[in-house]
Amino acid sequence: MSQLSAIAPVALAQDSDARAPVAVIDIGSNSVRLVVYDAAKRAPVPVFNEKVLCGLGRGLDATGRLNPEGAMLARSSVHRFAALTEAMGVTDINAIATAAVREATDGADFTAAVERDCGFPVRIITGEEEARLSALGVLAEIPRADGIMGDLGGASLEIAHLKEGENLAQATLPIGPLRMACGPGHGGYGDGGDMDEHLAGAAWLQSARGGTFYAVGGSWRSWARMHMRYVNYRLSIAHHYEITATSALEFAKEIAMVSPSALSNLAGIEDARADSIPFANMLLKRLIEQSGVAAVLFSAYGVREGLIFDRLADSLKAEDPLIAACRNLAAMTGRATADGDALFRWMSPAFADESPAEVRLRHAACLLADLEWSEHPDYRAEHALLRILRYPLIGVDHPGRAYMALAVASRHAKVSENLLARFLGGLLDGAELSRAKATGLAMRLAYTFSGGVISLLEQTALRRDENRLKLELPSHADVLVGDVVQSRFRTLAQELGCQPRIATTAP
Repeated sequence: MSQLSAIAPVALAQDSDARAPVAVIDIGSNSVRLVVYDAAKRAPVPVFNEKVLCGLGRGLDATGRLNPEGAMLARSSVHRFAALTEAMGVTDINAIATAAVREATDGADFTAAVERDCGFPVRIITGEEEARLSALGVLAEIPRADGIMGDLGGASLEIAHLKEGENLAQATLPIGPLRMACGPGHGGYGDGGDMDEHLAGAAWLQSARGGTFYAVGGSWRSWARMHMRYVNYRLSIAHHYEITATSALEFAKEIAMVSPSALSNLAGIEDARADSIPFANMLLKRLIEQSGVAAVLFSAYGVREGLIFDRLADSLKAEDPLIAACRNLAAMTGRATADGDALFRWMSPAFADESPAEVRLRHAACLLADLEWSEHPDYRAEHALLRILRYPLIGVDHPGRAYMALAVASRHAKVSENLLARFLGGLLDGAELSRAKATGLAMRLAYTFSGGVISLLEQTALRRDENRLKLELPSHADVLVGDVVQSRFRTLAQELGCQPRIATTAP
């Protein structure tokens, strides 16, 4: 009998309550992780995330069995996760086990013991299914992904060929730091010969030449953080960090000369994770060379997010992930009178020369315009800047994140040069800085005029005719145009390179 009898087995239901929290327990070859999301929706928000490095797959090739100490730690960890989810009131629990458990001769016995302890089923997924779900996770965050997805675990590498948002091919390879450390060299990883042999079996790797390699997995995210520190990067978020393949290869040479103990100090990561960095580094180098990709993008989205995305209705899958994420955040923090969509439509005539990508970022920023309305006025701009820079947004690269952060910060106040240099230096060029500031100034004008009641904007209109910017309003609304509104309208026009004009229209 389960020691947690209140927890009933729950299937992967397609029609689950989109407002109810959902948990994913991922029993991997190296780590066991619980992530609780606020709901199974287009842009789920992690509300709890805990990982335990167990090393289930250590020595798997030599013994054919799970590491005994790792299995004990994994069982106790999942039992703790079951207790936590029960206390949280989470009933939608999805437990999966991957490479080590599916390959070990005692894997079925392990999952049976976990199920007895915890009262919910554990699904052992195949390598092909793991690759499919990992690819779905990347596509959930980057719908038009084009290149190779690689998800590195402790005992396997899942790869997929993505072409403009479609998964054309996938495979699972017995490549991982836990299992290959026990191969040639005992304690090292040899010369990577076995690695090359396995990669050669996926001939379609070369079909992604010129595309992007989407690196999924904790070891590669740790590698990314080391590179960010190496180049003195402004952000500390590994998710959606992107570098050229040339830069990655150059850094791989540097890492190859550093010992695991030194890596631990350099990157500020756990010793257990640092031990896998040399292997992850070697494998990344091989994958870049064999596939001929032009860039490397590190993603925190993988099998767990793919599991949730897979169960969504097609209409939800089709939503823009960034817009969905911003709607979520706005619903949690904004005022009832705020309306980011109306704000976006109102200011759009002033930004008629934007590219589709710029239109999308401005729309996302408008949804977050009211993000810091309840903060102290003296700190709203700084809080908005830092919050958007660091919030777990999806569907946006780091320059896009910086644009949104500056836009929303500028909606509250002028952002100091010190803050710009400290947090945005190198992320935006001069034209991008100006567009972000102009977006913020348009928001500021709208909120000043309407007092936060965005529906009042429907009585007015912004018009842009080459170098002229006009604010049109009915005569009965001219009482709302005081000195502050006029000043902020002139500032917006100046940022856009326009001459300002305020005009009233007859009733």
